[in-house]
Amino acid sequence: MSESVALGQLVIRPAEPADIEVLHRFIVELTVAEEFPGEVTAEPADLMPALFGSRPVAEAMVATIDDEPIGFALYYPTYSTVVGRTGIHLDDLYVRPEHRGAGVGRALLAHLAGLAVRRGGGRLEWWVMHTNDPALRFYRRLQARTVDEIDVLRLDGEPLHALAAEAPDRFDIQQPV
Repeated sequence: MSESVALGQLVIRPAEPADIEVLHRFIVELTVAEEFPGEVTAEPADLMPALFGSRPVAEAMVATIDDEPIGFALYYPTYSTVVGRTGIHLDDLYVRPEHRGAGVGRALLAHLAGLAVRRGGGRLEWWVMHTNDPALRFYRRLQARTVDEIDVLRLDGEPLHALAAEAPDRFDIQQPV
C-alpha cells in the first residue's frame, strides 16, 4: 500500500483495521448525503475481510486533520482488455460537510490518480448518481468525462439467484476461499 501524504494539516493515509467503524459511518453518511435509494446493509464486519482479509478485494484511504478522520476513498483494481492495462475504480469518495470546499476531495482524487499512474494504470473511473449535482459539478471541474458509450447494468436479488440456478454443475465452478 502507498505511503501517507501530508498536505498542510491534511494527511491522506492508507486505512487501517482500526478505521473500520469510521469507514462504515462515512459510508452511511454518504448514502444519506446523496439520497441513495436504498438502505446500507453492509456492516463493519463485512468491510474487514474486504479491506484487510487474507484476500482483500478493495483498499481505502482516510483523510485526516489533527488525526481526526474527515473523509475517505474506497477503491479497487480494474482491468481493461481494450486498453490492456489495469486501472482503479473509485467506489466511494466522501468528505464530511464541514470540510467540503477546502480541497480534501480533490486531494483524495489526486492521490488515487497518482496511485493509478504509479501502478501502470490507464484509468481512474467511478460512478456518480445523476441526482448528485454537487458531485457532478465537482467532477466536471476536474475535467472528468461522462462515459456515454456504456450503460451500467446490475443483477441482484432474485434475478441474480435465478440465473445462478441455471449454472450447470458440469463446469465444476469453485468458490474462492
